[in-house]
Amino acid sequence: MTIENPFHEGELLVQERTGERATGGRNGRLIADTILRGALRFVDQQSFAVLGTLDAEDEVWASLFLGEPGFLRASDERTVEVNLDRVIYRPHDSLWKNLEHRPDVGMLLIELGRRRRLRLNGRLLPNGANQMRLEVVESYPNCPKYIQRRRMVVTGGPGSADVSGSRHGTRLEIGHQRLIEAADTFFVASVHGERGLDASHRGGTAGFVKTLGRNRLRIPDYVGNSLYNTFGNLALDPRAGLVFLDFKTGRTLQLIGRATLHFDLDDPNNTTGGTRRFWDFEIGGWRESQLPPAVSFEYLDASPWNPPT
Repeated sequence: MTIENPFHEGELLVQERTGERATGGRNGRLIADTILRGALRFVDQQSFAVLGTLDAEDEVWASLFLGEPGFLRASDERTVEVNLDRVIYRPHDSLWKNLEHRPDVGMLLIELGRRRRLRLNGRLLPNGANQMRLEVVESYPNCPKYIQRRRMVVTGGPGSADVSGSRHGTRLEIGHQRLIEAADTFFVASVHGERGLDASHRGGTAGFVKTLGRNRLRIPDYVGNSLYNTFGNLALDPRAGLVFLDFKTGRTLQLIGRATLHFDLDDPNNTTGGTRRFWDFEIGGWRESQLPPAVSFEYLDASPWNPPT
């Protein structure tokens, strides 16, 4: 069922600031408290998801949540069952402890190869042996813009990542800066005090994210669907989590920190595609880890919507 008042005060604030209140209102009609019936099969077919969670210190984390196709199953419009036997288990990720602390999640399902994505926000709870259950409170599709097409391949069973390969720290290393500046994709989690968590995708031409010193990033904000879910959250609460994935090597870099929004900045090279919006991310901590060898990605092509860097 469509949600009568889908936007909180932060989203409305940014829509007003950008002059996109009317467009946001029209697109907001897709936001519902159930999964669209036409999207149920889409859920069942996915192998790539991103989860936004909160840890015990109330820091926001973005985590990759991957599995063999069929690890998610929409049993009805309000429930998604998770088969943990088919999840690519990453024991070093704070995700599992975070869920014990607070089961609220923002979930993004994204089919990179077909440029399709779906938000499923709610509560992820234990559901018997080797099972979990997502109780959906909000769901809506997203536009296909800025997604670089890739095909995810899982061979030899899901397996687990090597916990010994996990490292963490507070100041970015040179290798981390290189990973970030070569990225054409990352994912971001944000939070609203009453509406809960949200996970989103960001993409662009490789190099669209800039490092400003050792612990600050600058990120352009492109034309989108005018909902401003992430910007709206950050306008009220700067906490955020980012995750970058090196699709060639399987190395992942999770970041926690604080965001600052910028409107109407000078943009002589049109790196924002005309919006003149940027956001800075001040990094408070990082965790580096590795996907298991069973997971690989095949690059297909870049998004035709990417602005120049």
